[in-house]
Amino acid sequence: MIQKPAGQPQQLFLLFHGVGASAQDMVPVGEQFAAQFPASMVVSLEGFQACDFGQGRQWFSVAGITEENRPARVAAVMPAFQALIQQLQKTSGVSAERTTLIGFSQGAIMALEATQCIPVLAGHLIAFSGRFASAPSIAPDGTAVHLIHGDRDAVISVEYSRQAAQQLHALGAKVSLDIEPGMSHGINARMISMALDQSRA
Repeated sequence: MIQKPAGQPQQLFLLFHGVGASAQDMVPVGEQFAAQFPASMVVSLEGFQACDFGQGRQWFSVAGITEENRPARVAAVMPAFQALIQQLQKTSGVSAERTTLIGFSQGAIMALEATQCIPVLAGHLIAFSGRFASAPSIAPDGTAVHLIHGDRDAVISVEYSRQAAQQLHALGAKVSLDIEPGMSHGINARMISMALDQSRA
């Protein structure tokens, strides 16, 4: 729990870390949102599983991961991911429309794949250095998707965000894409500023 306002929260920001990390790793990002949205509840969530590599957590296993088996692994944990978000919305009293999902890397994969689920889980989604597990097939009605990616990312290529933007746009979704020159697999101050600008829009 990064921020819990005294009264009824007006917005809910949920953060999802990358593989081998923990909820604590997304706290600096969450604190930036808390400062800009003082009436919001801001929570960084912990991955469901211990990481295959011996430290941190993961949302789904990456041991022996391939393009072919990734979608099934995401689908296997998606019901629990949905339930986690819906439970936090229920306890906070904040609707899906006033919820923002913020994911980095594997956390961004989960958040993006959640846009292909019904019911809609959030009104806004920010995906740092992410990708879809498989090409999106529906436009997430009521969800604005903001993709942010470094152009030097050697872990998840920026091309995945470019493809996601094109695919979502073709489906009629509300989507935007910001590419950070010279940035590798991570989140810098300018990328957070981009995310905050979109959230205030």
